Amino acid sequence: MEYPDIIYSKEGHIATITLNRPERMNAFSMAMIDSIQRALQDAAADAEIRVIVVTGAGRGFCAGLDLKEPPDFRGGFSGQTAAQAPAMPLITSSIDKPIIASLNGAAIGWGLELALLCDIRVAAGNARIGDRHLNYSVIADNGGLFILPRLVGWAKACELSFTGQLIDGKEAERIGLVNKAVPPEQLEATTREMANTIANQPPLAVQLTKRAMRDGLSSDLRTSQDYAIVLLRQLVGSEDFGEAMKALMEGRQPQFQGR
Repeated sequence: MEYPDIIYSKEGHIATITLNRPERMNAFSMAMIDSIQRALQDAAADAEIRVIVVTGAGRGFCAGLDLKEPPDFRGGFSGQTAAQAPAMPLITSSIDKPIIASLNGAAIGWGLELALLCDIRVAAGNARIGDRHLNYSVIADNGGLFILPRLVGWAKACELSFTGQLIDGKEAERIGLVNKAVPPEQLEATTREMANTIANQPPLAVQLTKRAMRDGLSSDLRTSQDYAIVLLRQLVGSEDFGEAMKALMEGRQPQFQGR
């Protein structure tokens, strides 16, 4: 299957989606949006994949929508590919496998929103990050307005959104927008280490943990607790739980199969 404007690869239990328009700082084309969505869905359906990494080629993660190839906003999105653009938040929120954004450079506008749709963000310390939708008299429309206040708090989200200011990776780490900010030369290794650490965890338990936490954001404590017990019962009956108990008794590392 072809994936225009991205590089989609799999190695072991990790799938990597690399935005691949470096000459445009990986700004979104409509073809790229479609490719990202299809790659995410493929990785979600692949039983061998346990972690998904999203990054960019060249100097930037994603500079946002390519304004040299904008859709016809006044007439609405035209064509099947363009009409799928608002589906990105729904696709990412339906995936139980962890998604890591590796911000190798600028993440602006839709680029920031793509990073926000991921579960974990690792950034180069010098990456430039921000939301400049208001500079063009539009608003963020790919989940950013929902996620940003939940990550950094209401006041800081207002400041970042209303001013359009850009911050670097270190500041993004300080306010909780990214999990880690590291020197650029360490970004790939740090991302890979985190992805491998998660991939070595029991995949069913990881995925159900993500599902329970995600659903809990819009639930109350009692409902969330009841749901957690239901999921726990499923896990106790899994082969991975049996393997974990057997490995514990035998003094070795468990080999999880996701069953």
